[in-house]
Amino acid sequence: MSSWGPLFITLLIQAMASMALLTLPVMAPVAAKALAVSPALVGLYIAISYGGALMTTLLAGAAVARLGAIRVSQISLLVCALGLLLCAVPWLPSVFMGAVLIGWGYGPITPASSHLLARTTPPHQMSLVFSIKQTGVPLGGMMAGAIVPLLLLSMNWQASLVVVAAACVLCSALSQPLRSPLDVDRKIGQPLRLGSFAQPIRLVLAHRALATMAGCSFVFSMVQLSLSTYLVTYLYDDLSYGLVGAGVALSFTQAGGVVGRVAWGYVADRWLGAPKTLALLGGVMALSALATAFLTATTPQVWVWVILTIFGASAIGWNGVYLAEVARQAPKGKASMATGGTLAFTYLGVVLGAPVFGALSSFFGTYRAGFLVLMVASAVCGVVLLLNQRRTADVPTSS
Repeated sequence: MSSWGPLFITLLIQAMASMALLTLPVMAPVAAKALAVSPALVGLYIAISYGGALMTTLLAGAAVARLGAIRVSQISLLVCALGLLLCAVPWLPSVFMGAVLIGWGYGPITPASSHLLARTTPPHQMSLVFSIKQTGVPLGGMMAGAIVPLLLLSMNWQASLVVVAAACVLCSALSQPLRSPLDVDRKIGQPLRLGSFAQPIRLVLAHRALATMAGCSFVFSMVQLSLSTYLVTYLYDDLSYGLVGAGVALSFTQAGGVVGRVAWGYVADRWLGAPKTLALLGGVMALSALATAFLTATTPQVWVWVILTIFGASAIGWNGVYLAEVARQAPKGKASMATGGTLAFTYLGVVLGAPVFGALSSFFGTYRAGFLVLMVASAVCGVVLLLNQRRTADVPTSS
């Protein structure tokens, strides 16, 4: 099978998992009202979900080796579906457990796909294929931003969650015919031990290039998920947008991320290299966050869309460069383990970032404060990457 078959199925699975994760944040103003809580608590939902993802991403390497990348992805989608169903129960403990399960399902998706694509992709197509696959995350965000508000117009928020859960189950079933040809490298009977949690972290910390990539992903993930999580609520509460209009604006950020993931991958591969490209992205994120913080209800809608598209292209578009470089730097046959180890740092940034954004926004009474913090964090990260890019450039870019 060519590399395009695995790319298509991993792209579809990634998009569906991303939509599952972002469905509740998109409907946050409605669901929060029904649950009698503040919409700002959506940051806690994201933190809980990614806390769960952090746990399972560390086990993903061992699970993929034993069960195969497709089987692990199928199980992950079913766990996401169960989490969505629990979130549909209007009781906070149930929503809490649903968030945990969605995180558990989301965590193994990227390590599984990295294992599959690293094995099936020719080296000269690595950046392009990984960048295209990573467009599944913003594609899922676009689906959530465009579809979920429309579902809310025709049914209640609980029924909307059930529909998305059913879509996860369908996606899992559609991947079954590919399980046999793509999971041929699984090692049946390989045990899953508690030591599997620490092994990916040890692998990352033992390789300077992997550790550097993990560190930058910590900051960038804070920016990415804060934008995706709070944009709809920011536009709804601070700029008086309607829910559908705010969802459309979110779709623009995700569309920017789709284009950005492929474009930045091309720029890194052909011209700048990963360290310089990531430093540039830090600067673009900082300027975009600053511009977003100063949007007003009277800002022309076309300018809002332009700013948010650029913000999405940087804050959501960095992942393809990052994951392709992780796969290149990983020891042979350990792409899923290296990806899981670096993603632990990525998800830690999400766990810490989203609640901080929400807390600052609540403290200052406006989401603008949160976006200003994102501006400072991404600017600092960009400067650090720029100062260290010469040292990073000396590290070989192929394993």
